Amino acid sequence: MSDSETIAVVDPKDIVTVRHAVRRQAVKIKLSLVDQTKIVTAASELARNMFVYAGGGEVTLEVLQEDARHGLRAHFVDKGPGIPDIDRALRDGFTTGSGMGLGLGGAKRLVNEFSIESKPAQGTHVTITRWR
Repeated sequence: MSDSETIAVVDPKDIVTVRHAVRRQAVKIKLSLVDQTKIVTAASELARNMFVYAGGGEVTLEVLQEDARHGLRAHFVDKGPGIPDIDRALRDGFTTGSGMGLGLGGAKRLVNEFSIESKPAQGTHVTITRWR
């Protein structure tokens, strides 16, 4: 890890801050415009979910370098109610709110690496990575 940045998500405007920070880091490592759009979209959805369903949390961005390969990793950590059934939550169409139910599954499809850990009443940790 050569560079990192942490953003608290406690207000809806912080979702925009996350979007801008992800775009700035993606440009810095020269991700293509398509890859920038994919990781910004995934990060925006995850930050929004974190705010809506968990009341907020923290996003940590890491710029990665492994040999000649560069990437951007984002960790979304909250202390919310957790996700009781992750497999179900990743299925398109599943929602506990008023959305379309494309958030987690859509975010997963937009990145190269995706992991999620969640425990009821303890929170959720989602990690996404996009490589160039």
